[in-house]
Amino acid sequence: MELISGAERNRLIERISHDAFHLELRDDYSVPVEDGPYERWLRGEPDDLEWFAPWAELMERVTGAGRTVRRVRVVTEPHSPYIQWEHATTAVNEKAGEAIRWLPRHKLPGGLCFPVDGNDWWLFDDKVLAVGHFNEAGRVLGSEIIETPAVVAECIRVRDLLWSIATPTIEYKP
Repeated sequence: MELISGAERNRLIERISHDAFHLELRDDYSVPVEDGPYERWLRGEPDDLEWFAPWAELMERVTGAGRTVRRVRVVTEPHSPYIQWEHATTAVNEKAGEAIRWLPRHKLPGGLCFPVDGNDWWLFDDKVLAVGHFNEAGRVLGSEIIETPAVVAECIRVRDLLWSIATPTIEYKP
């Protein structure tokens, strides 16, 4: 399986025509750029968010051009420390233009089967998937590109379902 890098995935986000959607299903992400800021947050130290600037700038460009970037975070309650940190920093994502909703794992519809082996994924313009793959330690390996119409259609169905029942950040009280 061929994987693209985070930078290559970000270029796909940059080129969307109308919509990018990210489904997050993990309670911890071992993203190297976040290691330092996350550790500082755990120690109660302030964060200058300099590490977040490239993502914020990308979101501002994309959403400033009238395109939509949304994500649903399916999370376990009570939250892991990482999800607590994500919740504490979500305002920065939203200020940059992302729309984020939260769905406690215990509120998932019964019988829901996640496509692409339950991995996280990005869906671009209802045509292309970038499916996240991780190593045993939880580190991101890259994203697999999938354009199979039936797989994309199932992800669209799951996206629409989860978006409709997930709670916007402003209303979500963990």
